[in-house]
Amino acid sequence: MDFTKMLHKFTVVPSLTDELVALQRVAYNIWWCWEPDAINLFRRLDTELWEATRHNPVEMLGILQQTTLESLKNDEGFMAHLAMVDEKLSDYLAEKTWFQKTCNGSSQMKAAYFSMEFGLHESLPVYSGGLGILAGDHLKSASDLGLPLVGVGLLYRQGYFRQYLNNEGWQQEYYPENDFYNLPLTLERDAQGTPLSIELDFGPRRFKVHIWRVQVGRVPLYLLDTNLEENNPDDRLITAQLYGGDQEMRILQEILLGIGGIRALRALGIIPNVCHMNEGHAAFLALERILLLMEKRGVRFNEALEIVRAGNVFTTHTPVEAGIDHFPAELLDRYFGKYYRSLGLSRDDFLGLGRQNPKNPQETFCMAVLALKLAGHANGVSELHGEVSRKMWKNTWPELPEEQLPLTSITNGVHTRTWMSNHMASLLVRYLGTRWLDDPTDHNVWRRVSKIPDAELWRTRQSCREKLVDFARKRLKEQLVKVGATVKEIATAEEVLDPEVLTIGFARRFATYKRGTLLMRDLDRLARILNNTEMPVQIIFAGKAHPQDQEGKELIRQINQISDLERFRHRIVFIEDYDMAVARHLVQGVDVWLNTPRRPLEASGTSGMKVAFNGGLNMSILDGWWCEGYQGNNGWAIGKGEVYEDTEYQNQVESRAIYDLLEKEIVPHFYDRGSDGIPRSWIATMKASMQSLCPVFSTDRMVQEYAGRSYTPSYQQWKQLVDDNLALALDLARWKERTFNAWPLVRIEDASAQVADAVAVGSLVPVSAKVFLGDLPVEDVAVEGYFGVLDSTGNIQGGETVPLESVTPAGNGLYLFSGTIECRFCGRHGFMLRVMPRHKVLGNVYEPGYLLWG
Repeated sequence: MDFTKMLHKFTVVPSLTDELVALQRVAYNIWWCWEPDAINLFRRLDTELWEATRHNPVEMLGILQQTTLESLKNDEGFMAHLAMVDEKLSDYLAEKTWFQKTCNGSSQMKAAYFSMEFGLHESLPVYSGGLGILAGDHLKSASDLGLPLVGVGLLYRQGYFRQYLNNEGWQQEYYPENDFYNLPLTLERDAQGTPLSIELDFGPRRFKVHIWRVQVGRVPLYLLDTNLEENNPDDRLITAQLYGGDQEMRILQEILLGIGGIRALRALGIIPNVCHMNEGHAAFLALERILLLMEKRGVRFNEALEIVRAGNVFTTHTPVEAGIDHFPAELLDRYFGKYYRSLGLSRDDFLGLGRQNPKNPQETFCMAVLALKLAGHANGVSELHGEVSRKMWKNTWPELPEEQLPLTSITNGVHTRTWMSNHMASLLVRYLGTRWLDDPTDHNVWRRVSKIPDAELWRTRQSCREKLVDFARKRLKEQLVKVGATVKEIATAEEVLDPEVLTIGFARRFATYKRGTLLMRDLDRLARILNNTEMPVQIIFAGKAHPQDQEGKELIRQINQISDLERFRHRIVFIEDYDMAVARHLVQGVDVWLNTPRRPLEASGTSGMKVAFNGGLNMSILDGWWCEGYQGNNGWAIGKGEVYEDTEYQNQVESRAIYDLLEKEIVPHFYDRGSDGIPRSWIATMKASMQSLCPVFSTDRMVQEYAGRSYTPSYQQWKQLVDDNLALALDLARWKERTFNAWPLVRIEDASAQVADAVAVGSLVPVSAKVFLGDLPVEDVAVEGYFGVLDSTGNIQGGETVPLESVTPAGNGLYLFSGTIECRFCGRHGFMLRVMPRHKVLGNVYEPGYLLWG
């Protein structure tokens, strides 16, 4: 008998009197997770329960006895603390923000940020790693800065897996279910109190979706949930696990995120004019925005496309194409056959949107390509990653040189107040004031770090390291108890690590390219370094491998096997079940953060940034963000940015480089103490690190860049296209159709530069061209010279363009163009001519297939 059909369901919530209702108000705004006074308020309720609930105040309030809650009203100290925190939250929500000051409150921009995962806090486990943590930090800084932005994601019943290690050190996974009614979530309801829902009908699937809200300061995050009784069992599983299941499950999740996300916002009365796709998972949203515009305004696909593309932003995080979602045509047919017909597209035209070469039927449908083609602004997440991404996707824009591809970079950052320890924050307030809290991007404020007395900065670092060692010992003891270790073995957990010893941290996803065991290629040499009686070293590891990644799991097993050897037992620890709580302890407590990816496979990396805000130092391969962060005096670089083809040789070279750095520089540097026991040269490096890295690698700077370089220009172009009843959008679509139809007749008859073989630097060189335009009006084309220094293969590197604006008709559709180029650098130069369409309002317009070189 199915008893679930006979159940009458209701929700039990804490009964809080008027005096205590502020507790619930604070608990349901994730703002508390980056406000130390709020965290201390909840810890004050019950310290053990706070730990047992993974720091979840909503669950705590549900567990505490009603009599305990009632007794709080008579605790004057607690009530004063609660009033202070509640007032802080109210002040935070009411204060004038950076965005209001910058835009004078006049901007009508409404942005929506879509991501497959959001890492806001360990109590809300709907994230797996770096992508989600970055998304969470993005929302937090958007709240701090006052951006008119909402988040959209999925609410996973089981989230990402939890990790434990067996006796042999092998990673095991389990999937505890999230109880949504005991998380800082609220179910969105309509005016009658009925849960708000949307419906999706794709191919053979038809299912309903509920919408939950997480309040992140000023920013609402909406999470979609298919685990509803009215859905069939298979559809209820769509939001079961993050990155679980097969390709069909993945495409369903991405339909839900992109198309369902747009529909959910509409159901809430939110119509964004700028949509940010955090990775290609959400790219289907662009198609839904186009469809809605077609239906609402009665326009064609190409006309709606111009408007929607202008208002889309895409961020790619992946430096290898294998890490991007690709779907076979058959799967697209299964779920999008009806949908693409409603867009007015043929099957080939629809599939071409997801292919670098739309005419190649062998190409799979790539979500990153779809996002690139339907976004007006696209970026990688570090300068190096921008270069790598342009190489990856250059075939999407085959006629453009790499440096001119419409794919830039905005380097990641971290949310300062989430990741900085209370010890360090208190010290900074004493010597820097509070401006760094309001504006962590102010270089002048961070320069004051030099004024902090060395002794005080060192005491703060020691306190953070001691806290980390205490935490590691406690977690190791819990791990040993779980696997049935002996009483003696459990007792040894109290002796591992030393709060006075140089501590190295390595924690991240255990993918093979991150090379978690690079430090262990020469165990004898490593043992000499770690067990040096005068200058000992210890290492703390943490991290998860994907459940299907056997090679990554093997790396974890090796580390655990090595840590069990007698000579490493007190010096190497692996902390299981890596999450945001473990990450906070590590980045706040380690002296050195080790990062060993194979360049250029680390798109950005943010863990090392978090370490810098806590006075820790980075030792890293020059990859991702460290290429921009490393300045020679603020940490250490492993190698000089070399890229190797032989990975085994690379591992040998770079592992030796790590040992050399430790033996010759880092360890002696740490233990070089004055008579007062303070390592002044080490502290000088700490100060250089904080001064150079903290104002740059924060999400406040990052979100300000997105606002200035992506969101605001996107909104402005979107508005330009929709004003006057879509006049410019309709004109642009008609102009493109007319121009592209005439384009096959356009040809370059001649291009020349009037120059001797050698000219003096600074010379102006006349250039000219003869171009046949046929019936195309001359004002509809741009003719430009493209020139620059040649590399060893005869290709122009870092070329510049100059318009040839002097135009002379030569009759019969032929025109003469002329201009000058300035030779500003010495060396061998090259010159080419290019012709592309030019719109009278929007200027040069490039689309693949409509650019000529000569």
